[in-house]
Amino acid sequence: MAVLTYDPSQVIISVGGIPMSGFADGTFVSIMRSEDAYSKINGADGVTSRAKSSDKSGEMTLTLAQTSPSNDVLSGIALADELTNGGVVPIIVKDASGRTNYFSGNGWIRKTPEAAFGKEVDNREWTFDLADLDVFAGGNG
Repeated sequence: MAVLTYDPSQVIISVGGIPMSGFADGTFVSIMRSEDAYSKINGADGVTSRAKSSDKSGEMTLTLAQTSPSNDVLSGIALADELTNGGVVPIIVKDASGRTNYFSGNGWIRKTPEAAFGKEVDNREWTFDLADLDVFAGGNG
């Protein structure tokens, strides 16, 4: 029996060509398409039809520790976008310990994180819109 391995330290996330670091504990990135690939319609006579969606957009949530230097990078991108509309950047999520790859040539920060301060290190949750998300959800091993 084969032993398959996933290594979270091998997940590479790049925003605007800049590698991200300082991820939160637990789930630190989630990424998905905005729409289903197909919609299904069942007719009164029992015939099933489907319609293909042309929507390849998606969204990503990146969760960083508040201590992460990547918060500075993302804040700079968000500020540049607000001032100049120049915050549309390529975004890559790649599992180097496996075969999963997500890529969008046109992504931007939809929402900057809420901030909380307390006794412990908190997280910063960044939300991105992706105009053209390519998906390959592969395995590990």
